Amino acid sequence: MAYVLTREESLSVLHLLVEGNGLRSIQRLTGVRRDTTARLMVRVGTRLRGVMDRRFRNLKLSHLQCDEIWTFVRKKQAQLKPAERDNPALGDQYLYIALDETTKMVPSFAIGKRTVETTELFMDDLAARIVVPDLLLPGPRPMISTDGFNAYPNAVDGAFGGGVHYGTLIKDFTESEQPGRYGPPEMTGAVRQVIQGAFGKWDICTSHVERHNLSIRTFLRRFTRLALGFSKKLENLTACVRLYIAHYNFCRVHGSLTGTPAMAAKIAGHPWTLAELYDAE
Repeated sequence: MAYVLTREESLSVLHLLVEGNGLRSIQRLTGVRRDTTARLMVRVGTRLRGVMDRRFRNLKLSHLQCDEIWTFVRKKQAQLKPAERDNPALGDQYLYIALDETTKMVPSFAIGKRTVETTELFMDDLAARIVVPDLLLPGPRPMISTDGFNAYPNAVDGAFGGGVHYGTLIKDFTESEQPGRYGPPEMTGAVRQVIQGAFGKWDICTSHVERHNLSIRTFLRRFTRLALGFSKKLENLTACVRLYIAHYNFCRVHGSLTGTPAMAAKIAGHPWTLAELYDAE
């Protein structure tokens, strides 16, 4: 018979999860078994996806920066056996994420292979959450900035139908002089291109969402490089991302704001406690 956590135990485990601890670390700290923690994570993550689906609607956001961050499930893509390579739940996975430059809110995300299909699903989900004025009406429009991944232009056009300003930023890098395999590359240049809309190309920016990738790798153990906390199941990866995004938006006070991203986007009146997030419907 599976052990049922009390409310206090559940909150303690969730607190450790959102602070970047892995399942084995939590087991050592609390005595709660890994499979029990994983079931709690999946259950709460699934429910929080519904909470965000209902609350993240008709958002008035000004500049959405989009990026993808890499991780893997069970094995890296090059290590998959021939019989495993057609399984979309194994190997390299990408977290697509949209971050608003002003409110720092993450209104939409998607997990999957870095393909046209996943990119289109991501943009369709984003389009369903933000307010986009009718093409015939004057006034400000949301802006979207992405990197140079070639699936983005058609995905943006298909989701928004020309209703947003859109531009790409392609950064050029060179090998660092720092010795070793993991020396960070040095940026040598950047090309900004306006794809649609009338705005200055210098408004195109992806720096904020790229900085947020550091937060993801800090507070999501499954994205930490060169560590053993990688996901063994896609279901678990998806659940922990949902938990992180909900906690980031509603509970974590952003360093550049006076409150949380959800408060800046006017969908919350105060920073939520973890208990409030756990009870949210």
